[in-house]
Amino acid sequence: MAAKERLVGVLRWAGLATASLALALALDFVRLPAAFLFGPLLAGMAFRLAGIVLELPRPAVHGAQALIGGMIGAALTPAIVVTFLADWPVFVAVVAATIAFAGFTGWVLSARGVVPGTTGVWGSAPGAATGMVIQAEGNGGDIRLVAFMQYLRVLFVASAASVGSWLWLGGNTGPTRPMFEAVDPVMVAATLALIGVTGFFGRRLKLAAGAMMLPLFATAILHGAGLVDFVLPRWVLIPAYAGLGWNIGLRFTREAIAHAARALPWIVASIVALMLFSAMMALLLVWWFGVDPLTAFLATSPGGMDTVAVIAASTPVDVSFVMALQVLRSLALNVFGVPLSRFIAARLPQR
Repeated sequence: MAAKERLVGVLRWAGLATASLALALALDFVRLPAAFLFGPLLAGMAFRLAGIVLELPRPAVHGAQALIGGMIGAALTPAIVVTFLADWPVFVAVVAATIAFAGFTGWVLSARGVVPGTTGVWGSAPGAATGMVIQAEGNGGDIRLVAFMQYLRVLFVASAASVGSWLWLGGNTGPTRPMFEAVDPVMVAATLALIGVTGFFGRRLKLAAGAMMLPLFATAILHGAGLVDFVLPRWVLIPAYAGLGWNIGLRFTREAIAHAARALPWIVASIVALMLFSAMMALLLVWWFGVDPLTAFLATSPGGMDTVAVIAASTPVDVSFVMALQVLRSLALNVFGVPLSRFIAARLPQR
C-alpha cells in the first residue's frame, strides 16, 4: 500500500510539473513577465481545486526563497543604497501610508463583523504572511481566513503586476535569456553554495523571512562591493520560480474558499482598495518625482516581494528603486507589523 501511495504521489507531481511547464511555455510565448512563476501557480491552483492534494516540502519552499533572494541581491548594486539615501523620505512616506491604509481596511473588516475576531487586521497586512498567520492564532483571529486573505492578495497583486507590465510594454518585455547560456560552472557552484549556506542560517537563526533575506543581503553586499560576480543561469532559477508558484497555488483549497465564501466579496473589495491606493502612490511618484510609471507601479505593489522581484527582473525597470521600496516595506512589516496589528486589534469594538 505504501509503495502504491508513493507511486500515486510521484504521478501527481509529474502531472503537475507537466501542466506547469505547458502553461509556462504558453505564457512565455506571449512574453508575459514571470511566465515560469505563473504557469506553476495556475497549475497548482487547478490541481488543488480539483481535489488533488499535494504539498511542497518545506525545504523546497525555503530553497526556492533562498534562490530568489540570491537573484535579487546579485542584481543589486551600490545604486540601491544611493537611491535609498537620496529618496528615503519618499520611501518611508509611501511605506507608512500603505501599511496605514492596509491596517484601516483590516480594521473595517473586523469591526463590521465581516470576518470573525481580529482576522481582518492580520489578514490585511501587506506582507509578512507567515508571521501574520502565526500571530493571528494567539490573538483572536481565524488562521484559515488569515492565510486565505494573505495568499489571495499575493495572487491578485502578482497577477496585476505581471499583466500590467505586459500591457504597458505592449507584449515587448525585452530579450529573453537563453535557457542554457554559457556560464562558468565554478562560479555557479560558488553562488549556489553561498545561497545555500546563508539560506540555511537564515532559517536556523529564525530571522523574519530569513531564508530569502539573508541570501539577499549577503549577495547584495558582496556584489555591491565588487568582490564577487554571482552567476545564476536561467535553468537554475526556473525551478525556484516553480517552487514559489506551487507554494502559492497549492494553498487555494476548496475548503478554504468555502470557509471564506460569505466574506469573499468584502475580502476582494479590501484587496482591490489596497491595490488602488498603492496605484495612487505610484502616480504620486510619477508626477512629483519623475519615476518611470512601470517602476513606480512595481515598487508600490502591496506585498509579495518575491513575486514582484521575479517580475521586475524580467522587465526593463529600475530594479534598484523597485527593490529598495519593497525591501523597506518588508523590513517595516517584520519589525512593526505585529505590534501595529495588535494595536489596531485592541481598539476593535467588542462584538
